[in-house]
Amino acid sequence: MEITLLIKSIIGLVAVLGILLYFLFAPAKKEKIKKIKKADIIIENGMKTDLASLASVMRRPTSTQKELEEASRLLLKYHGKFHPKMGLRLHPDFSIYHTILIAICRHKNTTKEIILMLDKELTALNPEYKKEINEAVTKGLNSRDA
Repeated sequence: MEITLLIKSIIGLVAVLGILLYFLFAPAKKEKIKKIKKADIIIENGMKTDLASLASVMRRPTSTQKELEEASRLLLKYHGKFHPKMGLRLHPDFSIYHTILIAICRHKNTTKEIILMLDKELTALNPEYKKEINEAVTKGLNSRDA
């Protein structure tokens, strides 16, 4: 009688172990990644509002002061809030903003108002990135041609 109880217990434990292993190694349901479609991109004042388009306007040497002002305004409106820091590390997407800040500071058609507006507003929206924003602006201003 004891042997049958032992066998039943072993079979029960193996079944529970099988269920647990199934949940451990079963393929997780992947979340659907929302892809940006052309319909999702908003065009405001003749300018696309996605981050890549705004960054290209700021990096393009032929952009006028008016285009830079509009791109800066749209950047703050649609992409002003950064991802939160991951502990002490910066979020990997911050490198895009770092590049944009340096590019806008180095641009020949930029004005101090554009730079100060971006610095002030981005710092207000992202206080945990204050040091990094100031470093990017300083690096961009120091690398300008005199």
